[in-house]
Amino acid sequence: MLSIFRKLMKNEHGATAIEYTLIASLIAVAAITAIGKVSTKLNTVLGNVSNAMS
Repeated sequence: MLSIFRKLMKNEHGATAIEYTLIASLIAVAAITAIGKVSTKLNTVLGNVSNAMS
C-alpha cells in the first residue's frame, strides 16, 4: 500500500494537467470579459451609426 502511495506522489502528470486546465480557464474568463466589454461598446457605436443614418 505504501509503494502505491509513493508512486502516486512521484507522478506529476495529474498536477500538470490541472495546471494547464487552470491556465485555460483563466484565459477563457479573460476572453469572455473582454468580449462582453467590446460588444457593449460596439453596440453603442452601431447604434450611433444607425441614428446618424436615420
